[in-house]
Amino acid sequence: MEGDSVTLNTDLNEICENEDILWTSGAEQLLTARINREKQIFSTYDDVSDGRFRDRLKLDNQTGSLTITNITTEHAGLYELQITGAKL
Repeated sequence: MEGDSVTLNTDLNEICENEDILWTSGAEQLLTARINREKQIFSTYDDVSDGRFRDRLKLDNQTGSLTITNITTEHAGLYELQITGAKL
């Protein structure tokens, strides 16, 4: 529903030190959020493209889940999660 929040879950309890989390959105696969624990990078890219995510993205630094607040129809579309890193 418009105005609500939606959380895109990684299904991780915790991100390992050597894992990278990348969230992309849209057909263009625009970088939306990134976590690299090893380099201490915890970033949302809410100014991508047309600014539709401005001040609406919240990233859980422990699980990598991404929350979009105050959603509208312009937030509909494909969101992809990529988790990379050595699995021990």
